Amino acid sequence: MALIIQQLEALFIGAIPTVILFVVLVVAYQLLVQGPLTAVLKKRHELTEGAMEEAQKAIARAEARTAEYAEKLRQARVEANKVREQRVQQWSNERDAALDEARKAASAKLSQARAAVEAEAEAARQSLRGSSAELAAQVVRAVLPAAEASR
Repeated sequence: MALIIQQLEALFIGAIPTVILFVVLVVAYQLLVQGPLTAVLKKRHELTEGAMEEAQKAIARAEARTAEYAEKLRQARVEANKVREQRVQQWSNERDAALDEARKAASAKLSQARAAVEAEAEAARQSLRGSSAELAAQVVRAVLPAAEASR
């Protein structure tokens, strides 16, 4: 058993430089490789996350602008429809006014024509009344000579 302990002691003593070298290697790895690598990866992750967040913000801004443009377009269409409806209403009013004016003019011409016809009819009546006495006298003269001749 003492021999095993001596052999183990010799092994441990011989392993001390290896352990020290291993510890120095681990510390050097931590300082020279792992630390900078972790920092670079962390920075890359932050940049990637930042870029993704920036992209999401840009997408949100684009969506907001799209919604704003869509709203402006809708308002422009509503305004264009209002203007079109106002023009149609204006044209309709102008057409109605022109029709009313034409009706009034036609009514005035019709009234004038009726008055002219009435005046002509009255003149014809007066002419017939005046000539009826003369016609009656002509009829009497035409009939009386025949009646006197037959007596």
